[in-house]
Amino acid sequence: MNSLSVLALPRYSRLGASSRLRIWQYLPYLRNAQWGVQSEPLIREAELKDRYAQGRYAWRTLAVAYFRRWYVLIVHRACSVVWIEKEALPWMPLWLERLALRGAPYVLDFDDAVFHQYDQHPNMLVRKIYGRRLDGLMAGAALVIAGNSYLAARALQAGATRVEILPTVIDLAHYPQPASRSSDADHLPRIVWIGSPTTVVYLNLLAEPLRELALQMSFRLRVIGCPHFEMPGVHVEALAWSEATEVGDLSACDVGIMPLPDTPWEQGKCGYKLIQYMACGLPVVASPVGVNLEIVKPGKNGYLAASNEAWISSLSELFRSDTLKQRMGASGRQDVEARYCLQKTGPVLASLLRSVAQEGT
Repeated sequence: MNSLSVLALPRYSRLGASSRLRIWQYLPYLRNAQWGVQSEPLIREAELKDRYAQGRYAWRTLAVAYFRRWYVLIVHRACSVVWIEKEALPWMPLWLERLALRGAPYVLDFDDAVFHQYDQHPNMLVRKIYGRRLDGLMAGAALVIAGNSYLAARALQAGATRVEILPTVIDLAHYPQPASRSSDADHLPRIVWIGSPTTVVYLNLLAEPLRELALQMSFRLRVIGCPHFEMPGVHVEALAWSEATEVGDLSACDVGIMPLPDTPWEQGKCGYKLIQYMACGLPVVASPVGVNLEIVKPGKNGYLAASNEAWISSLSELFRSDTLKQRMGASGRQDVEARYCLQKTGPVLASLLRSVAQEGT
């Protein structure tokens, strides 16, 4: 029997990007490190697919999901540490979640500013009742793992006794060294964006500059994760997302983009799209918002674009020079290998969880 055990509580199945990256991809690593691992998502894959198709969860789905989560917390209270993506029981009263978490030290893992869904809710009553809900949860955690400095600062402000920053990363085993791209006069450059039906709204921020760019030169916009997406005036290739094909779909492109508005919620984003693009050897263009300012090194691995004109000029410059694309793409790949990969963060995470478990004994 393993001396150290973790109960991992992701919000979603592997279909949910945040859960797949913050929790699921680490579980084989922990098992190889001789941890006893039990995992149970709040929302399972079929339930999440229904939500994407219907636009919301059925009340029965949520009732079953919460009962299942409560049962898991009761049955596995004897574990060394409970590792939670964001929160165990969203929208439940703080005292109820704290009650469910009695018996083992718990770690909260954040890659989004989910506290803003409470403290910036349009309903004043919700803000009054739930505005500090996650602050109370963070204050009681043995450790808060934050995906960026904005999230870490909120945890410290909330009174968390221990906060560590761990970026959202890729697994190099799934991202081989990018193949060199040969110049082809007939090749139409591809811009790529990857996301989900709930985040594709960000891509619409570029409707005007991409239409204008399309009048100046020919290119394709590949959209991965929203198979019915259209953008008038732009040649769109809309693909369904698949974990098995995403690396190949990304690698066949030339430039990766990440537009964002500058709001408190977006300050909590962890820039995973950029990490994926860079792992595939693509230069990147991104809005100068939040962690993007740390990931993108202008002129080295890509550009930051704060206006329509900047988006057009940045993409145009990359389209005109294969040498520039290759140089920036290689620099981005080096950044990923040095900092943004599971091979670097896996040992760090295991050490953090081990220290919490040992302190709790």
